[in-house]
Amino acid sequence: MWKTPVVGFICSLSLLLSLTCAGDVKSRSCSDMRQAYTAKGFSVHNVPHQEISGEHLRVCPQGYTCCTSDMEDKLGQQSKLDFEKLVEESSHTIRTTLTSRHKKFDEFFLELLDNSEKSLNDMFVRTYGKLYTHNSEMFEDLFSELKRYYTGGNVNLEEMLNDFWSRLLERMFQLLNSQYTFTDDYLECISKYTDQLKPFGDVPRKLKAQVTKAFIAARSFVQGLMVGREVANRVAKVNISPGCSKALTKMLYCPYCGGMPGLKPCANYCQNVMRGCLANQADLDPEWNLFIDAMLLVADRLEGPFNIEAVMEPIDVKISEAIMTMQDNSMQVSSKVFQGCGHPKPAGIGRSARGISDVFNRRFRPYSPEERPTTAAGTSLDRLVIDIKEKLKESKKFWSSLPDRICAEDKVTDPDEEQCWNSHTKGRYFPEVVKDGLTNQLNNPEVEVDITRPDTFIRQQIMTLRVMTNKLRNAYNGKDVYFQDSSDEESGSGSGSGFTTEPEVVHTEPPMVEADISDPQPAADTAHQQNPSLPLLFAVITLTTLLLQWR
Repeated sequence: MWKTPVVGFICSLSLLLSLTCAGDVKSRSCSDMRQAYTAKGFSVHNVPHQEISGEHLRVCPQGYTCCTSDMEDKLGQQSKLDFEKLVEESSHTIRTTLTSRHKKFDEFFLELLDNSEKSLNDMFVRTYGKLYTHNSEMFEDLFSELKRYYTGGNVNLEEMLNDFWSRLLERMFQLLNSQYTFTDDYLECISKYTDQLKPFGDVPRKLKAQVTKAFIAARSFVQGLMVGREVANRVAKVNISPGCSKALTKMLYCPYCGGMPGLKPCANYCQNVMRGCLANQADLDPEWNLFIDAMLLVADRLEGPFNIEAVMEPIDVKISEAIMTMQDNSMQVSSKVFQGCGHPKPAGIGRSARGISDVFNRRFRPYSPEERPTTAAGTSLDRLVIDIKEKLKESKKFWSSLPDRICAEDKVTDPDEEQCWNSHTKGRYFPEVVKDGLTNQLNNPEVEVDITRPDTFIRQQIMTLRVMTNKLRNAYNGKDVYFQDSSDEESGSGSGSGFTTEPEVVHTEPPMVEADISDPQPAADTAHQQNPSLPLLFAVITLTTLLLQWR
């Protein structure tokens, strides 16, 4: 008796509830989405006013949505731009630091050279007068070659300095013995006695060691700053894979399509997406850290024994001391040269050495502190090095920590784990965060990454850092590495430019017949210096012999 009315009531109630639910679904407005979409610079011409069925969506959840296919594509493109901007902003400090410090160091070293040349010129004009001005080109050549080396020229510092002292000996010998006439062959004979006679005392040897090591360190350090700057700038321009693009769209803009444009992704969700998208960048980190360590080692040398400022500021005094030593020993030097090279022909009437000794006997008076030129670039090397060392230390592990830096931004993620976008709705994100690096992305739940295909561009940057690290380590040990430029477009591009991945080690000590035991090198270095063709030849011969025996 009661069955029919009850069934009818239940059916009526179900119909009413279903109509109410349907009405709620249809009444969900896309007004928030339209406003946010407009704020991104897009037209709202084809944006739905209310949610529509989402079967057409390829990335976002296919429930009811505020996005058309065209809107999803546009938001996908926007997600790429947003990601590129995030990486650029997060790496801005390190890139601008390397750029500004490279510029500062470069200005400092060049101005230091200019000041040193000016100081020497002013003092020598005042002290030696015309004797200097008539022979000033050799000093100009000295500084010109030092600058050419520093700015990346293929200059052998030792040969250049040896040539300078030989030329100075020839000029001084003629001035101190101006009553004789000297042929070119005779002057060449004089220069052969430079090492044996040591006319300038110990100054050339000491100055050569100081100048070569200081300039090697300075040039390598500035080149290192330039390489670090270039690598950082290149790596900051990310290559976005299709898998990364899809994950970025889902993370940043699927909440828009769901009518929740203000909903930010969960922090751990962001971490997985960023670690997938920046997997190759993270693999740069080990080589980057080694590069930074090598830069810090050379920075320590610049503060200590290879301080170019301490070498260049008193170079005028040291050269003058050498000149005075030569003048004091002129009788003995001339006698030995005459014995070895023969007695020169007397000059014509009127040629005399009278007055020359008086000029050289004017003992060199260095500048007092208040007279010296202002410090290069308005600072000192110590202050520059202390500053850059702190910045370099802060940049270690930068590339592997880039996802953390991006996802820590409040504008990117929501710290509330329950009120954030978890890739499909509002709520907690449960998957674990994967480790950084390409090989660890095999199990990344958010980004499809092909771990068998490393980014070749990133691998090139790794090689660039490796080459520079090798150069810095050699500079730390006082050795030079010349990098021959293989492309015209890179040559002369700035201080310290012009090198490839094929280094040639050039030692700071001249070739010796006997082993130099004063500066023992580690066994690894010694092995590296040996001719690699001999072990290879021995291996080939051994292998051939074995093959013949087995026949």
